[in-house]
Amino acid sequence: MAASPTSAPTPAPTGPLTGLRVLDISTVVAGPFASALLGDLGAEVLKVEMPGIGDALRRLAPHKDGVPLWWKVTNRNKKGITLDLRKPDGKELLGRLAAEHDVLVENFRTGTLDEWGITRDWLQAINPRLTILRVTGFGQTGPYRNTPGFARVFEAMSGFTRMCGEEGGTPLHLGYPISDAVGGLFGAIGVLADLYRLKSDPSLRGQEIDCSVTEAMMRTLDFLAIEYDQLGTVRTQSGNRSQYAAPGNIYATSDGKWASIAASTQSIFERFCAALDLRDLLGDPRFVDNPARVKNWQAIDAIVREAISRLTLDDLRSRLHAHEVGFSPIYDAADIFADPHFIARQTIVSVADAELGDVRMQCVVPRFSETPVSVRRAGPALGQHNDETYGALGLTAQEIGRLRAAGTI
Repeated sequence: MAASPTSAPTPAPTGPLTGLRVLDISTVVAGPFASALLGDLGAEVLKVEMPGIGDALRRLAPHKDGVPLWWKVTNRNKKGITLDLRKPDGKELLGRLAAEHDVLVENFRTGTLDEWGITRDWLQAINPRLTILRVTGFGQTGPYRNTPGFARVFEAMSGFTRMCGEEGGTPLHLGYPISDAVGGLFGAIGVLADLYRLKSDPSLRGQEIDCSVTEAMMRTLDFLAIEYDQLGTVRTQSGNRSQYAAPGNIYATSDGKWASIAASTQSIFERFCAALDLRDLLGDPRFVDNPARVKNWQAIDAIVREAISRLTLDDLRSRLHAHEVGFSPIYDAADIFADPHFIARQTIVSVADAELGDVRMQCVVPRFSETPVSVRRAGPALGQHNDETYGALGLTAQEIGRLRAAGTI
């Protein structure tokens, strides 16, 4: 195994979770996203990968000079080691690491760790206070508990994909596995909830947290279940049009740019009409209130679309801002990097990386007044912190070499 890249010393963790230790044995996105959120807030996160091949996320595009870029963000603020959990020596080392950590994050298929002897009872016999987050597609119970899957499966089965796409057309998947991020968010919230519970009583045992990514995605769709339950309504695609407010759509300007606008309340609609010189609409019975406008959305959308098509994006921005109407141009990554608000807030931050030099990525969200947070490091190279981590467990250089030769680390 080649020597791991080295870099300048990483700033010490800061933030409200400083002192928390997280052991991340999960793969790809949802589980690692959860642990990265904890790391963003100051936790010390140790990322575990298979020796030789590493996490599958390393093999997903895009790459630069063979270095996986997505990996650098999803596994930021983590140290990285390699360890084969299937080997007896690997399991023994995992136990020693678990003894020193507060949280373990995993997203293997349900029952896989149990088959390897890495059960909750085994882990908590070593560390009774260990909180165990299990992130899977469908949860630890139920007929689908052993079903493999990926983000598009979870998004499709949650009802989300059915609502995306043009009206009457094919359901549409997004260009990013949003359910993995949503599942990671719910997983991180679950960890924080259990840590709060444990704080109250030192005799309590850590919980096992069952986080289904499909259920997390469903939870974000507040209206979906209750609409069907009470009204029999099944939501389907509506393109870019808002299904609950009108006008609400994406509109083209005269200079070939795009703007997203939603007049979601009556007062906003009135200001919107003033901004576009459409005050006559206020007296039209078809548009008297939002339910009427939603019913007659095609008529009002045509009027608005035509009015906006005569304006440049800058003209539209000026008019809507003057009348305090919410509005956004449709940004791409280049627009985000150039926006003065994001520049002023340092929404995109520069992070030193041992493999790529400085890389830029999103800042930590949210921000804290008394315990500042930061991106301290980009995702580690494969096995970058093996010697440091295993040396801290008391292993000698000879023992580390033997484990490396055996493929355990």
